[in-house]
Amino acid sequence: MAAESLSLFTAIGLSEQKARETLKNEALSLVLRDAIVQAQKTLGPSVDKVTGTLLYNVATRLKDTKRLGFLVEYIASKKITTDLQLNAALDYVKAHPLDPINTSHFEKECGVGVTVTPEQIEEAVEAVIQKFKAPLQAERYRFNMGLLMGEARNQLKWADGKIIKNEVDMQVLHLLGPKTEADLEKKPKVTKPKAAEPEKKGNATVNGEVKIELASLMEQLRGEALKFHKPGENYKTEGYVVTPKTMELLKKHLEITGGQVRTRFPPEPNGILHIGHAKAINFNFGYAKANGGICFLRYDDTNPEKEEEKYFTAIKDMVEWLGYKPYAVTHASDNFDQLYEWAVELIRRGHAYVCHQKVEEIKGHNPPPSPWRDRPIEESLLLFEGMKKGKFAEGEVTLRMKLVMEDGKMDPVAYRIKYTPHHRTGDKWCIYPTYDYTHCLCDSIEHITHSLCTKEFQARRSSYFWLCNALDVYCPVQWEYGRLNLHYTVVSKRKIIKLVETGAVRDWDDPRLFTLTALRRRGFPPEAINNFCARVGVTVAQTTMEPHSLEACVRDVLNETAPRIMAILEPLKVTITNFPTEKAIDVSVPNFPADESKGFHVVPFSSTVYIEKSDFREVMEKGYKRLTPEQPVGLRHAGYVISVQNIVKDQSGNVIELEVTCMKTDVAEKPKAFIHWVSDPLPCEVRLYDRLFLHKSPEDPSEVPGGFLSDLNPNSLTTIPNALVDQSVKNAKALDKFQFERLGYFSLDPDTTPEKIIFNRTVTLKEDPGKL
Repeated sequence: MAAESLSLFTAIGLSEQKARETLKNEALSLVLRDAIVQAQKTLGPSVDKVTGTLLYNVATRLKDTKRLGFLVEYIASKKITTDLQLNAALDYVKAHPLDPINTSHFEKECGVGVTVTPEQIEEAVEAVIQKFKAPLQAERYRFNMGLLMGEARNQLKWADGKIIKNEVDMQVLHLLGPKTEADLEKKPKVTKPKAAEPEKKGNATVNGEVKIELASLMEQLRGEALKFHKPGENYKTEGYVVTPKTMELLKKHLEITGGQVRTRFPPEPNGILHIGHAKAINFNFGYAKANGGICFLRYDDTNPEKEEEKYFTAIKDMVEWLGYKPYAVTHASDNFDQLYEWAVELIRRGHAYVCHQKVEEIKGHNPPPSPWRDRPIEESLLLFEGMKKGKFAEGEVTLRMKLVMEDGKMDPVAYRIKYTPHHRTGDKWCIYPTYDYTHCLCDSIEHITHSLCTKEFQARRSSYFWLCNALDVYCPVQWEYGRLNLHYTVVSKRKIIKLVETGAVRDWDDPRLFTLTALRRRGFPPEAINNFCARVGVTVAQTTMEPHSLEACVRDVLNETAPRIMAILEPLKVTITNFPTEKAIDVSVPNFPADESKGFHVVPFSSTVYIEKSDFREVMEKGYKRLTPEQPVGLRHAGYVISVQNIVKDQSGNVIELEVTCMKTDVAEKPKAFIHWVSDPLPCEVRLYDRLFLHKSPEDPSEVPGGFLSDLNPNSLTTIPNALVDQSVKNAKALDKFQFERLGYFSLDPDTTPEKIIFNRTVTLKEDPGKL
C-alpha cells in the first residue's frame, strides 16, 4: 500500500522526499490518495504537474473532506486551474459547510470560465502606469512598484500574477528607460523642511521616515498583509472547527457586535509590563483601531497568590501612557460564576472529570494517564462541588478536561484549589480556573473577534476551539504572532524580582530595566516605543532586537520634542577678568537652534561661568579644537570668544580655575569651536546608564554558565553628584525631557525635590560604537 501510494504521489509531480514525508501523515495520505484516484477517472493515469499541485493543495488545506469530491471534479475538469481560483473555492466551501452548493454562484465566486486576455492585461497595466505616471517619472526605479502590481491585480482578479508582473516591468522600462547609475545609488535620507512641520497623529509625533513605518504597520493591521478573517467569517480560518451550531452562533455574534472588530489585551496582574508587552498592546489596540473596532483591557486575575493592586494600576497606566484607551476594563474574575456553571456543564457532557493525581505526577511531556479519567459523571459532579465547598486540601484534587493539546499535553487542568483570598472576590472562592480553561471562554463572553496572542500559545489553539465547541458557545479565532525580545536584558517577572531582592536594581522602574515603567522613568517617550514596534512590524517569528534600535527611535522623537539647554557634568570654573558689565547679561537661547520659531529661554551670563573640564587642555594637541592657552573658543549663544590668560591649580597640580578675557564674536577672529557653559547655575545630580548585563543573552547557559546574576555589568550606573544645569529648568516637572547640548538627552527623575534636582540620561546624542 505504501509503495503504491508513493508511486501515486510522485506521479502527480511530488519529489520522492516530499512524497515520503506525506506518507508519514496518515490522514493526509488517505485524502490525497482519494483525490488522485478520483482525478484519474477523468484524466486517466497521467496527471500533469499543475493539476497535481492543485490536488495536493486541496488535500492539505481542506478540512471538511465531504467536499473533496466536488472540488477534485472541478480541478480534474480544468475548471479550476490556478491557486487563486482554488483559494476562492476553499473559502466558498468553508462559508457553506452545511448548505447544498449553488454551482452557478460557486463558479462566479471562483472565476470559473473567466479568461483574461493579454490585451486586457496590457490595457489594465497601461491605465495603472498612467495613474502613477508623475511620481513614477519623479522617483524612477525608487518608486514602490508594489503599488502598480496591487492596482493591476485589483482590476484583473483572475489573471496570472507572473504575466501581470512581466507586463508591469515591460511598460515601466518603456516609460523610464534602462536603470542609470543614479537609479542604482542608495536612496538618500530625505528630511522635511521645518516650515512643513508634520502634524501629530494620534499619540505620536510623526516625521518623514517614521510616518512611513507607522503607515506600513497600520496597513498590516488593517489586514492587507495579515490574512485575518473578517468578523463573522471565523469559519474561513485554517484549523477552525465548524459544528452544527457554528453558523447560528456566528449569526448571533454578528447581531451583538454589528460586525465590529473586537480584540483584548489580557495581562496577568502579577508584575509590571515590559517592552514585549508594548508590541502586544500595539498589536491588540492597534488592530482594533485600524479596523474601526474596540479593544478590551482584561486582567487575567485567576491566581490570587501573585496579584497585587499596584500591578493592576500600573498595567492600566502603561496602556494609557502608550496612547490607547480601553473600550472597557474587565477581569476574568467578573465571570467566575459563569465559568463555574460551564465547568459543571462540561462534566455533565462527559468532557471533564475530577482527578486525584498530584501536580508533580502530571508534569512533563509524557505523564501517566489518569486512572480517574473514566469515573462516572455523577461522581465527578459531587467531587467538584466538594472542591468548591473546601472539602479537599490544596493540590489534593483538580478538575481536568478530556482533550489532547497540540503539544501532546493530555487533559489540561481546568480548576485547582487555592485557599488564598482573591483581590476582588475575597474568600468567596477556594477553587480558581486556569488559563487554559478561562481565556477562550472570557473571549467568548466578550465576543472577541480576533484573540491575538504570542507564538508559544499556538499549542493551545486546538484546546481553545475544543472548549468553546464542547460547550456550544461562540468560538472566536486565536491568531499567534512572534514575541518581541531585546538583547542584554531579562524580562521574566521572576528574574526581575530576583534582581530587586538582591539589590542589583532598585525596583521594577529602575531605568536599567526594560519594563515600561523603567523606560518611562528613564525618559523614553511613548511615541518612540510605538515607533519601535512599528519598525519591528507584525512578525510571526520571534524577534530579538538590539537595544540601539529602540534607542534610535528615542532619538528620532526627542530630536523633535526635547528643548535644548546647557548643562555641565564635570565643571571647571572660568572667571572672565574683563567682563563688560557689573551685572549679569540676559542671553536668549533658542529652544531648538535649528528652528527658532519654537521659542527661546533666557539664561544669565556673568563674569563667572563653568565649562566642561574636557573642553580645556593645558597642552595643545594636534586635532584638538577646544580651549587651550594658545587657542580661544566661542561660548555658545553668548556672542563672546574667550582666551586663557592664567591657569589656577590646587596644591596637587590639578587645574581648578581659568582666568580668561572675552571679546565679542563679531570683532574677534572666528574660533575653531564653540563650547557650552553655564552661569549662576542650579546644582543637580545626573545618573548615566549603560546595559545591565555584559552578554547579549544573559539567560543562555552557553553564554553565561553562572546564570544571569553573574553577568551584571558593574558600570551600568554612574552617578555624577555635582553637575550643573542652567536656570531654565527650575520649573520643570518630573519626566520633562531636555537635550543637554553636546551631551545627550536627559529626563527629570521623579525623585527630584526642591532641594535636589536629579536627571536621568535617556540616550546619548549618537549611538556609541564602543558600547558593550
